[in-house]
Amino acid sequence: MFSWGEDRHRGFGLRGDSNIATEDGVHFLDLSYHIRDLSAGHSVLTVVKTNGEVFIIRTNDLRTELVGCKEKIQAVSCGDDVVTLLSDRGTVFCVDSTHIPFTPSTPNALCNIQVSQVACGSQHSVALTKDGQVYTWGQDSRGQLGLGKVKTDTNSPQHLRSLSAIPLVQVAAGGEQSFALSVSGGVFGWGRNDRGQLGLGDTTDRQTPTPVHYLNKRKTIHISCGTDHTAVLTKDGAVFTFGSGQYGQLGHNSFRDGLRPRLVAELWGAKVTKIACGRHHTLVLTHSRRVYSFGREEQGQLGHGEKSHPSVPLPVQLPQNLGDGPKIGNIYAGGNCSFATCMSNEDIQGGLSTDTKNNVTQHSLDGMIDRWTSKCDSKSRKKRKQQIHRMFSSASCLNQSFLDRSKDKHFQTSSKYCGLNLSLAQLNFEKLVRKDAVWTEVEAAVLQLLPSLDGNLVGVEGLRVFLLLNELLHVTQKHIQWPNTDLAEAVAAAFQRLSAESLQVIGEWWCSLPVSTMVKYVKVWKQALSVSIRPLPYNTGVRNLLLVLQHMYNANNRSARRTRIPEKTYCMGINKEILTKDVLLWRSKSKIQDVNYQPTTLCNYPFVMDLKSKKMAYDIDAGITQGDHQVMLPGPYGWVVQPESYFELKLKRASLLKETFSQLAAAHHSVFKKWLVVYFDEEPKITDVYKRDFFYHLFHDIAKSGMYMFNDSKRVAWFPSKTTKKNKKKFFRFGVLCGLALYNQSIIYLPFPLALFKKLLGVEPTLEDLMELSPSVGKRLQYVLDYDGDLEDLCVSFSINWDGTNVELDPQNPEKPVTSQNRKEFVDAYVTHVFNTSVESVFQEFKRGFFLVCDWDFVKLFRPEELQGVLVGEDVYDWEKLKRNTVYEGYYDGHPTIQMFWEVFDELTEEQKKDFLLFLTGFRKAPILGMDQIHMRVRIKQILNGSYDQHFPESLTCHSILELPLYSAKDIMRDRLTEALMPKRGFERP
Repeated sequence: MFSWGEDRHRGFGLRGDSNIATEDGVHFLDLSYHIRDLSAGHSVLTVVKTNGEVFIIRTNDLRTELVGCKEKIQAVSCGDDVVTLLSDRGTVFCVDSTHIPFTPSTPNALCNIQVSQVACGSQHSVALTKDGQVYTWGQDSRGQLGLGKVKTDTNSPQHLRSLSAIPLVQVAAGGEQSFALSVSGGVFGWGRNDRGQLGLGDTTDRQTPTPVHYLNKRKTIHISCGTDHTAVLTKDGAVFTFGSGQYGQLGHNSFRDGLRPRLVAELWGAKVTKIACGRHHTLVLTHSRRVYSFGREEQGQLGHGEKSHPSVPLPVQLPQNLGDGPKIGNIYAGGNCSFATCMSNEDIQGGLSTDTKNNVTQHSLDGMIDRWTSKCDSKSRKKRKQQIHRMFSSASCLNQSFLDRSKDKHFQTSSKYCGLNLSLAQLNFEKLVRKDAVWTEVEAAVLQLLPSLDGNLVGVEGLRVFLLLNELLHVTQKHIQWPNTDLAEAVAAAFQRLSAESLQVIGEWWCSLPVSTMVKYVKVWKQALSVSIRPLPYNTGVRNLLLVLQHMYNANNRSARRTRIPEKTYCMGINKEILTKDVLLWRSKSKIQDVNYQPTTLCNYPFVMDLKSKKMAYDIDAGITQGDHQVMLPGPYGWVVQPESYFELKLKRASLLKETFSQLAAAHHSVFKKWLVVYFDEEPKITDVYKRDFFYHLFHDIAKSGMYMFNDSKRVAWFPSKTTKKNKKKFFRFGVLCGLALYNQSIIYLPFPLALFKKLLGVEPTLEDLMELSPSVGKRLQYVLDYDGDLEDLCVSFSINWDGTNVELDPQNPEKPVTSQNRKEFVDAYVTHVFNTSVESVFQEFKRGFFLVCDWDFVKLFRPEELQGVLVGEDVYDWEKLKRNTVYEGYYDGHPTIQMFWEVFDELTEEQKKDFLLFLTGFRKAPILGMDQIHMRVRIKQILNGSYDQHFPESLTCHSILELPLYSAKDIMRDRLTEALMPKRGFERP
């Protein structure tokens, strides 16, 4: 062994066959035993032999004492006055080095806990247990115990719960700072930071563990601390240092402090395998077995034979590094001392190392599960149960399982990447659930784990458990026939305790997974919700499941559009009983006085409802509202609905548009919520046929009236930018009419772009919407965004012409040119002018009229595309589905007349088939929910005189009933049917 530094000439009282000092101040000791571990403190040196014996040397008086201990010691760490020993069995012993004889004692809090590593600072200690938990004790003057703002000097080890979910492999301690290192290279520091020794970029002390973000993805594998500086080693052999540089101990060719980790550039190319920090100096060992040192030299601790303080690494001249003799196997630094121990060439080539400090037990489920699922006796079952409990009730154990170790990918763990091999996790979890006895133990252990998960996790590695639990839930739903929801609800409850930042990280991870995996996880929570949901009241479990889906939905919307999964992935059908009770509760929320009580309703989470459920919920609410306006009085045969229950429109076909607007203007706004009844030409008959005819023809008349402007293709319309006060009132009534159509379940002709429905729902229109309204303008603006050259060459300015009016998009800067720097501002301003500024007053009137009829709380259930589809229908026709859904009365499927009818129908043009849909249902467009919503009934038309061939088909649009005469020939049927579809036989015929 070599030693240099304080007390080097006397060799610290270590005697061997030789004791030779070199000219560089390095003392060579040829000991009669091998050293397993070594640590030097302020005034003490402790040596652990390979046989587990330990002796302590007080350097002030060279008093050497063998420590009597019942267990073999494997590791040691020295503070100023305390020596902490760690046995092979994982027992911690503390020794007061100021009192002889040295008496080891185990802190009560650690008596029944196996420890894998200990580290001492100046007056505090840190222990890492084999289950990955951290305990600290001693002085807490600068937060070095990591327990929070309350200063608690304690000799009793305290559990550092904030790191409980992090899979840790090392702890380190310096003067008054502490560190922990995770399995994926995450570095966490706490305590004193006045010289930047925590590497956080500032000089503020930290009372609790804080991630050192500057070391993220550096593949850190070891940390060593001096009094006020820190060094870290990466897997690639690079060294980063930070903290005090007063004596050059950072190796940066400077004596300035380093507040952030910085690469020791002088070591570049020399792969470093070991690092060690003394009080104010640093040692490194390279792959070529050379030792370098830098920092304070006044007591010879650098081994350079000079009293200078070199600020760059310089080699320590060790004669035994020459030739074929023993090579340096390990280095140690502590106080003002340095040491290097030797190994034979055989040991080095065999990969042996005397460094035991990082021999932390690595718990991994991969490999254990095969043993658990194999046949075993009662003794093995007991052991299996213990192992399962230890693994699945420990977040840190789970979080270091199934890491993606291919090309060290898990070292890239960040808020964007989880570092897991989820395919491996799925493969192993599938083995678990196939054996009932094993799964029962696993489920029990996880249920015990979940309540203990801390909501304020440090770093991101502790969040891996939530992706693994998602995978576990998926496997159980896939392979267990009747899985209960207890586990899913418990996991969902744990999600709710997480901070907003943690939830965002999990969302980022989820969005980075393959689309198929994203969809799979959504289905996990949907299935759990579908099993849990029952008619009101919902329990807390349902609420938590909904919130998990809400987090996933929000994360999906934040991700790039190309990686998003379809919104329909979240949707599920809700039965009418549940929806009815849900709607009633939703309506009653405004009456609840207790602001702290917010009942859970599905209407709060519309993204989980499919369009059919949303439409049903809206119609249920409308029906209840209409019923609230119903007035009934007793009559001779029971209760009779009174005329004041209805909103009546008595119209003439010849002046439909004028009379409608006139009667709307005269009506009190409260009547719009009543049942709508339409009379034509003083006919007393009330039918839904008239209501549907009314909406169909009225909105076509509005389109022809010039009330709004069409684009160049005459297919898409928008509000005019120039209008009078009188016209604004028309747009208010136009909005009322659109609201009445939705409220009364009618499809209308409304050729407006999606932008209208976005604005109604508070969603800002985009350039994509402008392309729908004006493709030519939209393409020009996209060209401006994509142009690679100098935009000033295009001579584009913020002055535009829209709807015949010259407009300055930036009134403060007339004729402002469009440049590469402001092009997006220009495009956004253009879109804003078209959809907002130019039509603000008109749109607000339209919106006021629309929501005077429709309840905003229920309209907002829909997404813009859905609201448009519900109100306007869609141009997607499945005529074969219409056939399949048709039923017959008097006729049957193979009846000659029916066969003849479908032959005629198939020969109609596409436009004639749409006319038939209008004739049958009152709507020319297909319902947004598809042709499945149309169930045509065909029955034999009853005639009082003449032959069947003389009569036309008739329809009852409110029930989609077709009354079809028994025609004698196909030609006659074709003529009668096509003539019945002509307008003169419809609305225009009195």
